[in-house]
Amino acid sequence: MTAALVAGLLAGYGIAIPVGAVATYLVSLTARTSLRIGASAALGVATADGLYALLAALGGSALATALQPVLAPLRWASALVLVALALRGGLTALRQYRARRLATRSDRTPVSPGRAYLTLLGVTMLNPTTVVYFAALVLGSSAGAAVGPLEQGVFVLAAFAASASWQLLLAGGGALLGRALTGRWGQLVTALVSSAVILALAVRMLVAPR
Repeated sequence: MTAALVAGLLAGYGIAIPVGAVATYLVSLTARTSLRIGASAALGVATADGLYALLAALGGSALATALQPVLAPLRWASALVLVALALRGGLTALRQYRARRLATRSDRTPVSPGRAYLTLLGVTMLNPTTVVYFAALVLGSSAGAAVGPLEQGVFVLAAFAASASWQLLLAGGGALLGRALTGRWGQLVTALVSSAVILALAVRMLVAPR
């Protein structure tokens, strides 16, 4: 039981901590909106990680084999969604800057918590790196040998909790960043830099897939 718990925590942090396009978008979204929306988006990412951990724990090698033919389409779909999010974020920031609506934070946020949750859940589910990571981890570690449903449940819940704690930490950082950059120039530059980073990471995903 303890081994499954530790393995789940390490798995969750292992996939969550490396900063990529999704993490960059999460921080930027929270900075432009609110902590409530950022927390919802963070839980969307963690839910996807938890679902993939569950599939990997239950499916093992069969899951990895079944996904091989669709890894390339999934990678393209994930990259295209990230490009769309980056372009939308940059264009929205430019429109708001020109309309001088960034002088103060608007009470009307561009997305709802539910929409933020579903968006980040979908983007993370499209990322083939996540499922390959969990499948390889379960197959190559002692967690894979723990075939009991209780141990599998502990592994999945621990992976979800680890991912959620890290994603919520990123959302909190985004909220602090949003408070610090309340001026029009600060928020514009933050949004444009974030969009550029997301675009670069999406291109890297296609050029040098892991």
